[in-house]
Amino acid sequence: MLSVVIAAVILFVLLRLLPGDPANALVSVGADAAQIEAARKQVGSDLPLYEQFLRFAGSLARFDLGNSFVSSAPVLDEIGKRLIVTVPLTLMAFVFSVAISVPLGILSVVRQNRWYGALISVVSQLGIAVPVFWIGILLVTVFAVNLRLFPSGGFPSRGWQAPGAAFQALVLPVVTITVVMSASLIRYVRSATQDVLGSDYLRTARALGATFSHALIRHGIRNGAVPVISVLGIELASTLLGAVVVERVFALPGLGSMLLLGIEQRDYPNVQGVLFVSTLLVLLVGFAADLIQRSIDPRLRSRGVGGGA
Repeated sequence: MLSVVIAAVILFVLLRLLPGDPANALVSVGADAAQIEAARKQVGSDLPLYEQFLRFAGSLARFDLGNSFVSSAPVLDEIGKRLIVTVPLTLMAFVFSVAISVPLGILSVVRQNRWYGALISVVSQLGIAVPVFWIGILLVTVFAVNLRLFPSGGFPSRGWQAPGAAFQALVLPVVTITVVMSASLIRYVRSATQDVLGSDYLRTARALGATFSHALIRHGIRNGAVPVISVLGIELASTLLGAVVVERVFALPGLGSMLLLGIEQRDYPNVQGVLFVSTLLVLLVGFAADLIQRSIDPRLRSRGVGGGA
């Protein structure tokens, strides 16, 4: 709860530090002083900052994100429409990235003396260095323009009521994010696996007669998963926030495009709403990652009990 309050305060302050007045979103070029003043009263920018903040905090307490200055549409409803694009995009890319990076990261360490172990490490390094928008443009050029297998961008107007078209529209964006996220996760899985292979408990299990694969699966993966889960939570949250670039490349009507449009139009309710909802999602992801870590590692549970005592 405290994190949400702090995030709301920071969000309010940072937006008010931006140059210009949000009332400009309501007036046309050449508007006179009376029109500008009327627009300022309409959006509340004529009030002292503390009154603006009290209004902002009161609205958030009711989970009322207000109406757009430009379209007058409820911000929460618009965010709901955008989330049905951003959330599936992020979750599908996350699931595929984990399914790819975990076995490849472990394989790159266990078979580091083989050519394919070294190849996995080199490819992951290259994947981190390549910009995500370049991968997206490359995929569009090959699979949409040349081969015409998938649409180059956009999302069906019927949304998920046309599931086939919706999934097809997300294939290239999901692959784009998966490539970048997998390259990053492989490095973390590789590092965690290296720590596990050099651990005393793994050597003890081998000394007691366990095979290497049995000791790694029974003891190594569980212990190595604890730090990796923290990274997974960070990657999922950063992908959710960083979907702006991918949505821009593929012209997807998600939270990212809504945020960029709100910034361009100085539409404070839209910008505040997107950032606040994104912050809530990030906090929920972090909380879920913490719960999973505690369920896997008994030491974290006992530490939490001791700290509470």
